[in-house]
Amino acid sequence: MMKPRIRILPLAATGVLAAALAFPISAFAKDLPRVTTSASTAAAATPAATSAVTPPRAEKRPHSYTHHGITIEDPYDWLYDKSYPVIDDEDVLDYVKAENAYFEANMAAQADLTEALFTEIRARIKEDDSTVPQRRGEYLYWSEFEEGAQYRKHYRKPVAGGEAQLLIDENALAEGLEYFRLGATSISQNGRFLAYATDTNGSERYTARIKDLATGEHLPDEIPNLRGGLTWVANDTALVYGPSTEEWRTLEARLHVIGTPPESDVTLYKEDDQAFGVSAGLSAQEDWLVISTGDHETSEVRLVRADNPTGEQILVRPRKKGVEYSVDVRDGEIFVLANDDHINFRLAKASLTAPGDWQTVLEGSNEFYLTGFELYKDFFVTEGRLNGLDQIQLRDYAKPLEAKPITFPEASYSAGLSNNPEYDQTVLRLSYQSMVTPGSVYDYDTKTGGLTLLKQQEIPSGYDASQYVTERLTIEARDGTMIPVSIVMRKDRADILKAAGIEGAGPLHLYAYGAYGIAIPPGFSTTRLSLLDRGFAYAIAHIRGGDDLGRRWYLQGKLFARTNTFNDFVDAGRGLIAKGYTAEGKVTASGGSAGGELMGAIINQDPAQYGAIVAHVPFVDVLNTMLNEKLPLTPGEWPEWGNPITDKAAFAYILSYSPYDQVAAKAYPPMLVTAGLNDPRVTYWEPAKWVAKLRELKTDDNLLLLKTNMGAGHGGQSGRWNSLKETAEEYAFILWQMGMADKK
Repeated sequence: MMKPRIRILPLAATGVLAAALAFPISAFAKDLPRVTTSASTAAAATPAATSAVTPPRAEKRPHSYTHHGITIEDPYDWLYDKSYPVIDDEDVLDYVKAENAYFEANMAAQADLTEALFTEIRARIKEDDSTVPQRRGEYLYWSEFEEGAQYRKHYRKPVAGGEAQLLIDENALAEGLEYFRLGATSISQNGRFLAYATDTNGSERYTARIKDLATGEHLPDEIPNLRGGLTWVANDTALVYGPSTEEWRTLEARLHVIGTPPESDVTLYKEDDQAFGVSAGLSAQEDWLVISTGDHETSEVRLVRADNPTGEQILVRPRKKGVEYSVDVRDGEIFVLANDDHINFRLAKASLTAPGDWQTVLEGSNEFYLTGFELYKDFFVTEGRLNGLDQIQLRDYAKPLEAKPITFPEASYSAGLSNNPEYDQTVLRLSYQSMVTPGSVYDYDTKTGGLTLLKQQEIPSGYDASQYVTERLTIEARDGTMIPVSIVMRKDRADILKAAGIEGAGPLHLYAYGAYGIAIPPGFSTTRLSLLDRGFAYAIAHIRGGDDLGRRWYLQGKLFARTNTFNDFVDAGRGLIAKGYTAEGKVTASGGSAGGELMGAIINQDPAQYGAIVAHVPFVDVLNTMLNEKLPLTPGEWPEWGNPITDKAAFAYILSYSPYDQVAAKAYPPMLVTAGLNDPRVTYWEPAKWVAKLRELKTDDNLLLLKTNMGAGHGGQSGRWNSLKETAEEYAFILWQMGMADKK
């Protein structure tokens, strides 16, 4: 609930299709991807019989298009309602509803299993949980869940003592709504006002309100159609925000003066390039407004005084294709993180009078991948990865080359700076977890180097870390590249499998994402325990397309190297089979958004490897989406995937792997596919068209289900229990299809 300090990260570290921070299989939520099973019979690799219910069959309607002399037939194009974002085509809605009915009819037989899984998963969640209070100014801020509640309450109280003050009750705001999500929040510098934004249908078009914390009343101000954050400026008399265009693009930084109608809001900066996105935040000392714009490979930053946001702006350095940079300001000096002379970024400084003259502070390194930095009064912190593992380093302004690393005891882990909102800070809040260590919150004393554990994720139903073992191994991909794989399992896995009557290698769930330079850390998951306790191994493949091993690792999985991502995943699975961790047909896999694209590509390439696949909001109609510049995110995605409109080679390459276009007449594994009718990131028709084409061409009798959330978007259902119920459905599907659903 505190106003966060500006986070200095390369722009491409947050890809738009990748921003599925809450979709049910996300590796970026508190828990890693969720899949569980019950190792109970020797028939683990035997898929369940096909449904007796007749699946929907989408009508084929003639449609084709031609680019670069290549004609593509697309008979399911009609599932794309051309009035989008309004979806009112009755034929489209009837088909989506028919698929939902088919999903419900098939899953009805698994209702008891689903409920049992939900009960088990929920028992690992501390219902009356709260965050560790953190200081900002004269107050301590925290949030908490009450027992049974779907949503959080947010509080503060004076540091000097006194009663807690309720700032926001998400449960009250969500009452009567099918969907609710709290977006950007920002406390004014004087502590009096709270600005917050809410989304009530999953479309990611937020509405912002302002609450006077002195009176408890809301101001008349209401800012509709918000996508960007909320930043207080002009001595708490105004807010900077990012409005949404009709295409869900954020091309402006706009100023709203409190007490004036939104129609009179002033545009501080407007981006002409439709592929770029605009964001804004405050510098470390909160005296400069930092306005950033960029796509997945190029960026540009402007500075303007926060107390005079309509004043003269300073352009730090004009954009140059392929150069990404981000900045912060301290005592009149600009600090710059940039990849202009090294692929893994350098840290530089410049003056406000010569902002484009960057003088190196820390040189780029082939070994150390510099991912971010934060400035404080007496020191600064650099974050990065060394050999794929997170690093946090304190540095002195006078001796920046002398790093003081914060060390952790485990060989494989995920760690980073947490919320540290004050510039004059001597104790840093950190987050830490590993595949066997639950999420932990530490305070680090910058003077003594001492680490104090403040809180570790509590698992009410019990957890004994000593019963689990984690490994990090490498598997050779087909081009000779060594792919890191993090894996966790029970120490007594062999005994569990034997007791369950499973002969030979046991089941294994494999997860990866592989896009936008987003690394998947070896973190902890409470839901994953259901999988491990039944004899599964769980593996994360750190494939190219993410930046787990540095920026080059990311570049080797984008544009014309995109198929490396898919090959890495397939080869990682085959390597785990060869090493005896599992067997063909006993590998289950899942992914969402761009990770859903991964799922589509791997089943086209090697369907026999997998016993069950779950694809959440999958980006599978890649070619059509990249050809449609009217869609919300398409122009901004061209640097990631290529522009098939202007580039014949890009058209041919995307066509060669686009999961929808490459569906063929062959056997596919059992699949559960999800979609959100209001999803602006991966539009509903991508999974709908994909499932329709799979139904037409696949030669097997394996179950194929499509579930579309009619009142939600990219993140699935909102509320912690609703989300867990969807997870339980997912688990039940996998258990069923792996022939392991008889014991709950």
